[in-house]
Amino acid sequence: MGLDWSVLDWGEIGLASWDTLRMMGWSLFFTILFGLPLGVLLFLTSRRQLLQHTWFNRVLSFVANVLRSVPFLILLVVMIPLTAWLVGTSLGVEGAIPPLVVGATPFFARLVENALREVDRGVIEAVQSLGASRWQIVWKVLLPEARPGLLAAVTVTAITLVSYTAMSGVIGGGGLGDLAIRYGYQRFQTEVMIVTVLILIVLVQLLQMLGDWLVARVSKK
Repeated sequence: MGLDWSVLDWGEIGLASWDTLRMMGWSLFFTILFGLPLGVLLFLTSRRQLLQHTWFNRVLSFVANVLRSVPFLILLVVMIPLTAWLVGTSLGVEGAIPPLVVGATPFFARLVENALREVDRGVIEAVQSLGASRWQIVWKVLLPEARPGLLAAVTVTAITLVSYTAMSGVIGGGGLGDLAIRYGYQRFQTEVMIVTVLILIVLVQLLQMLGDWLVARVSKK
């Protein structure tokens, strides 16, 4: 039996694509907002760094590792009561954003930590010898020197969030994932499944290309 492309509702597909972009965009914003300071703190409190604090770093690392180890589908379900309390619903775009942020923040924080570790320690020590404060070292040296790695981290996180948004469709999170499950899986409309997968592939490719371009542009400066 062949495919019947006439069953496609392009208006609904367009709306689902927009919902996916909204989910990815807002969750990426909050992930960076929370994950960047967390990653910086993980780096600064580690051994031989500016704010070395072994026990605090271990506790912070443990929390980040626990959140990273929970499969996202399970996190979606576990967070339903908290999500409903925070945003008033556990469904749709709004209901998907809190678990997306919780799932992606520790992942992004670890990428930030790794990017900061790539900064030449000699540069930090040179600035320290000139009497720079810790705050100045972080904002004037660490973050600017780590910009290519940080942009790469944002790119990887954005792509990860795209896959997370698709999974959120399992609990009615909206977007392309929800469309694929409701029509492609539950109603056996293979055409819808194919189109949603192709749109997600294109979105990931565009994000990767944009991220690579930004990294290359920053690296040349």
